[in-house]
Amino acid sequence: MTLKVIAYAHNGHTDKFGIPRQSREESPILTRIVFEPEFRVAEALRGIEHFSHLWLLWGFSELSSLTANAERPQDKPAVGLSWSPTVRPPRLGGNKRMGVFATRSPFRPNPIGLSSVRLVKVQRKKVQGAKSSLELIVSGADLLDGTPIYDIKPYLSFSDSHEDAQNGFAEDTKNRTLEVDWNGLEVASIPARHWTDAIRREISYILSQDPRPGYQDDPEREYKMDYGGWRIIFVVEGARVIVKKVEKV
Repeated sequence: MTLKVIAYAHNGHTDKFGIPRQSREESPILTRIVFEPEFRVAEALRGIEHFSHLWLLWGFSELSSLTANAERPQDKPAVGLSWSPTVRPPRLGGNKRMGVFATRSPFRPNPIGLSSVRLVKVQRKKVQGAKSSLELIVSGADLLDGTPIYDIKPYLSFSDSHEDAQNGFAEDTKNRTLEVDWNGLEVASIPARHWTDAIRREISYILSQDPRPGYQDDPEREYKMDYGGWRIIFVVEGARVIVKKVEKV
């Protein structure tokens, strides 16, 4: 079976480290879904603006270079050549194995992801000397910049939501967030003309979700995360993220 890429996702997640582990309704981060020329047809989106949420079917395009080694079996290649029936989810500390089909690990027989996102708007742009650009603006996507999109479908609350659903081992960590402390940041190190409150809110949200694998808990270790052209250097002490430095990259 051959899958066609119908669109690509674009946002500030240029680094795999820091991408939310799941799509989240409350995320302030916007993602542009930019259609490929063959699918840049307004009729194909007729009626989509009447839906508040969408399902995105997409591919793990950078799976071979993922750094979540705790999830990938140590004796298995990352992509395509083989797979393992069990993985080690980071949220469980990277020490406990679960069945691959009982997790949302990217290391699967087929590198396919599924995300529920909120549709913010349908956007059409005139591009000089080319066909008009057709985009969907969505929020809450857990996607890397440049992720290929294979399909888009409307989310239906009466069939896709189940009030009595059980969350398995994910229940214990679903509401875990960290406090983000910017007080130790050297403000002078940030080019004021580029830094905005919106960028700070987006970075704060990402850090509050704790981007570290569950097995890393060293309060003296400095972590680096790239987002939207910025490099954020931080440490984690208990339930608090302390931002040390922000650099333009």
